[in-house]
Amino acid sequence: MKEKELKELLLKKDEVFRKAYKQHKQLEKKLEKLKQKDFLTEVENMEEKELKKKKLFLKDKMYYLMIEYRKAHK
Repeated sequence: MKEKELKELLLKKDEVFRKAYKQHKQLEKKLEKLKQKDFLTEVENMEEKELKKKKLFLKDKMYYLMIEYRKAHK
């Protein structure tokens, strides 16, 4: 199963995956808002770094869930 198909399947069937995906997208939107600014304050810079860390954590979590699904459904 291809990655895109697996993501779609897990979005439908797995609540943990769906929640992580939704949070990841929300963080992406927040980062986009910050990127639109010409200048970031020190607080905004720190917020941007924290958002990126959280987003990466969620991405790793989703990939882990995908790997576990593949292992369980060979």
